[in-house]
Amino acid sequence: MAHEPNVHIIMPVKDAMPMAEQAVRAIVASGYTLTVYDDNSTAENAARLNALSAELNIRIVHVADYTDHPSPNYRWVLIDAQRECLANGQHLVIIESDVIVSKSTLDALCAQVNPRIGLIASATKDEKGIINFPYEYARKMKTDGVCKKRLSFCCTLLTNEFLQAYDFNLLDPEKNWYDVHISHTAQNLGFGNILLVSNPVLHKPHSSRPWKQLKYTNPLLYYWRKLTRHLDKI
Repeated sequence: MAHEPNVHIIMPVKDAMPMAEQAVRAIVASGYTLTVYDDNSTAENAARLNALSAELNIRIVHVADYTDHPSPNYRWVLIDAQRECLANGQHLVIIESDVIVSKSTLDALCAQVNPRIGLIASATKDEKGIINFPYEYARKMKTDGVCKKRLSFCCTLLTNEFLQAYDFNLLDPEKNWYDVHISHTAQNLGFGNILLVSNPVLHKPHSSRPWKQLKYTNPLLYYWRKLTRHLDKI
């Protein structure tokens, strides 16, 4: 049984096993239910996800069954998840496959819900407990609170009130990622966004898309590939 029945938790997955499996197991261990969106993983990894589904009683949506658009399909996933949340009166929680959560973090996100809030995000930390990408700016924050800077979808709750106010079909289909746009849109619509620094999640950045590690090891090559191959469009 789900710990919080009005919360719909999703995780987009693109290969990166066994990291994704660790992330899935952490959510299941917390007592919450989960829907995994398999975004064109290899046949081997899709089969591993199916095996996890059978073992852990989680729902798997294979995106390739519904669209032939190449990965990443974050826009399709968001539209589908929003549709389900609005039909069932749920808040949407997005947890990415390179993030390990705990029950206390998920409980903390839910505890902050109110009609005036758009997004509630958990800050991220590395294995040493230091706040890391993409929330380095939050190292100066002493307490949880309203945040006017961009939020990530590493571990983020989007309230049902915000989902009612903004149609994800309006998201630019030419983009790949939408966390920055959506966090700013919530503010533009009059919602407050909250960042929790007291209960961060473990984040191993870009485990599902290793080429993005170049951002830290060889930034010139990273930006060259981003521009010439039209990758990572935010």
